Amino acid sequence: MMKMTIGTAAAGDGEWELRPGGMVVQRRSDDSSNVPRDIHVRVKFGSVQHEISINSQSTFGELKKRLSVKTRVHHQDMKILYKDKERDSKMFLDLCGVKDGSRLVLKEDPISQEKRLLEMRKLVVKEKANKSISDISFQADRLAGKLSAFEVVIGKGVKVEEESLENLLEMLMNQLVKLDAILGDGDIKLKKNMQEERLQKYVEALDVLKVKNSLQPQPQTQLKPQTQPQMQPQRKERDLVTFEEETSRKCAAPSPDPPVIITTKWETFDSNSTSAADAKTAKPLHPKLNWELFD
Repeated sequence: MMKMTIGTAAAGDGEWELRPGGMVVQRRSDDSSNVPRDIHVRVKFGSVQHEISINSQSTFGELKKRLSVKTRVHHQDMKILYKDKERDSKMFLDLCGVKDGSRLVLKEDPISQEKRLLEMRKLVVKEKANKSISDISFQADRLAGKLSAFEVVIGKGVKVEEESLENLLEMLMNQLVKLDAILGDGDIKLKKNMQEERLQKYVEALDVLKVKNSLQPQPQTQLKPQTQPQMQPQRKERDLVTFEEETSRKCAAPSPDPPVIITTKWETFDSNSTSAADAKTAKPLHPKLNWELFD
């Protein structure tokens, strides 16, 4: 490999110099000074011509970004021709011979535009998949908390209602179905597999828990949220007390008076007969006299 001393060794027509990007190039002549300066170039886009002021040591990619502001065309969809040759975005203007007053041609590249749109769609799909996996992970954490609560209750020998366990199993299976509908590669696929394994473990643990719960003795009252207050026993007791009170009241209540009958039939009484009857019924009174004997 040839060893060169930058700025001192002569090679052909001139010396070599180190460019800002790390590229070793031939030193420019006096008419092309090493000091960066702004140049004005004319770029034709369709029927419109734009004049751009840019640094002479800039790249074609930087020129495309300047033109994107004026043309409203994405810089990745542009293709710049100089001297009927397409120039790469990483190439420098001065190294390609672009000077003050040079003319360039700008064209839209449909292939680059299509590639960019495809990349944007991939990013949107990836972002949507990440959000869906994040939501499933949140729901899995919530369902894991319910599963732990059931494990504690059944571990204490209390029987849980079968319907509650079935509902939890259905919610876990729904999350697995949502996870299966997510498509993606790379990180998306890795995150998807992790959540799938996690949900499968919860389903297996719930199956074991259902078997343990079926072996528990039937409790007098199962663990089920009461939607209505238990008023039936109180009602029976209240009805019984009311019946007893009603019976005592009926016994203590006086019998109703016989109805009064008013008639218009009059009875005549004779004073003599009345006196005679009174005389018959009257008994004679014999007074008792205590007699005292004197000698």
